[in-house]
Amino acid sequence: QVQLVESGGGSVQAGGSLRLSCDASGNTRSRYWMGWFRQAPGPEREGVAAFYIRDGSTSYADSVKGRFTISQDSAKNTVYLQMNSLQPEDTATYYCAASIYRWPVAGPLRSSGYNYWGQGTQVTVSS
Repeated sequence: QVQLVESGGGSVQAGGSLRLSCDASGNTRSRYWMGWFRQAPGPEREGVAAFYIRDGSTSYADSVKGRFTISQDSAKNTVYLQMNSLQPEDTATYYCAASIYRWPVAGPLRSSGYNYWGQGTQVTVSS
């Protein structure tokens, strides 16, 4: 089992920055991918960024490329999402997720490939 806890959400003005953290515990050595997803009011959950733990490969949604960066402090089992140039359309609940699969069939930005999820942290961007 892997337990994930997100933190760092809050309210920010458009153009501002936030850094989200995801602390992992339990069987952390079983992870291959860590991902950040977001869900605005409604049914759709969007893959934002993913990180391949074993070599540092990353993947980003087109909507956040150049603005968001995913990174890891392996010594602390913590994954970060640095969010810059935030816009109101970034407003959502952000979830951290972990995959135990080396190569998810649907790709690293698809939620179906992830096995463990955090509780979510709210990010609100005002104009």
